[in-house]
Amino acid sequence: MSRIRPRVSVPKSATPGEIITIKALISHPMESGQRRDRDGALIPRKIINRFDCTFNGDPVLSCAIDPAISANPFFEFNAKVDVSGTFAFKWVDDDGSVYEDAAEISVG
Repeated sequence: MSRIRPRVSVPKSATPGEIITIKALISHPMESGQRRDRDGALIPRKIINRFDCTFNGDPVLSCAIDPAISANPFFEFNAKVDVSGTFAFKWVDDDGSVYEDAAEISVG
């Protein structure tokens, strides 16, 4: 299995009120639970089932993810920033694993 690794892209700086683009990707194989192995046994489902992004603790984007999503889920979205702070990202796996990353932005 490949190593599960989150990666995010947030601008280092912005002007007050600027709308920025945020990108979040997690390297994850995403197994739907509907395929079978060589012996005919079902391969257990293993997907990232939730993604959350907050800014200074306030929600920015939150979504549930279904088995139909592809491997290595990628999100791109915009956010308006008025103050400096930290974007926190969290991905939750079916097995209860939580993967996190964070990025700071300076507004001024």
